[in-house]
Amino acid sequence: MANDELALFSLDSGRDFAALVAACLGIDVGHHEERDFEDGEHKIRPLQSVRNRDVYVVQSLYGDENHSLNDQLVRLLFFLGVLRESGAARVTAVIPYLCYSRKERKTKTRDPVTTRYVAQLFEAMGVERVVTVDVHNRAGFQNAFRCRSEHLSARGPFIDWLLPHLHGKDVAVASPDVGGVKRAELFREALERRLDKPTSNAFMEKRRSEGVVTGSQVVGEVENRTVVIVDDLIAGGGTMKRAAEAFLDRGAREVIALASHGIFAAQAAEGLSSAALSRVAVTNSIPPNRLPDSLYRQKVDVIDISPLIGDAIRRLHEGGSLSELEP
Repeated sequence: MANDELALFSLDSGRDFAALVAACLGIDVGHHEERDFEDGEHKIRPLQSVRNRDVYVVQSLYGDENHSLNDQLVRLLFFLGVLRESGAARVTAVIPYLCYSRKERKTKTRDPVTTRYVAQLFEAMGVERVVTVDVHNRAGFQNAFRCRSEHLSARGPFIDWLLPHLHGKDVAVASPDVGGVKRAELFREALERRLDKPTSNAFMEKRRSEGVVTGSQVVGEVENRTVVIVDDLIAGGGTMKRAAEAFLDRGAREVIALASHGIFAAQAAEGLSSAALSRVAVTNSIPPNRLPDSLYRQKVDVIDISPLIGDAIRRLHEGGSLSELEP
């Protein structure tokens, strides 16, 4: 595929982020048309030839004031399908935030395994590969897809941002629940290498049933340390707030929260405003416009991962390895 010309597209809603990625690659975002009809249907097509080209569509899947999450999903699927039918040599869906990835297994009788269903939709469109960033469960994501799947981590950009905040401090890396312990441990190992000194680990017990969260037991050494909580996403902010309060109660000096995807539901501003959290950082996988401007100015930092995405696309196009992107 290295000899095929690279092309990059996005939906209208993802164009700003795609433009950052395109700039990293030294190309332009491809032109396309999206038309909405009175009955809610829509049409989407490329406005330039993609025949025999190596095509990448960069688009996170989230709902906004213009389109629901499900509408965005259908638009992306239709666009991937028409690119394939228009003669693209290869079509890769680059989805920094992949919707429905939190339901990758059955936890109750007759539960849906939604991640697998979504994977089947992408496979039906004839995509060669799906690329995403920090899904809820990496193994669940990789097992759901029969087409090639690639998982990227935002650990490197987060650690670059963190290092100035951690100078001269004792550090613990923590998961806000048991399910995220492996994610936090990988982050701790990478951070420890960059700090060149030992860091401890910790996690908080958390149970969720019928939408109700319970449990606040802390396991690990956090006393007199700066605790860095690592998670895949922030929705309502309640989990981060509860974990920060629990770590402070156990003697932590301060708590910094990191999450790859800032979904930020309506109540998130209240949770993230808590004095228990000294700083919060998310990536720009989802546009940073879901919180009051004052929170972005005072507490919430947005980390640009477009260079990570651009580098991954370049390596895939040229037949390179993505493993070198892991910090």
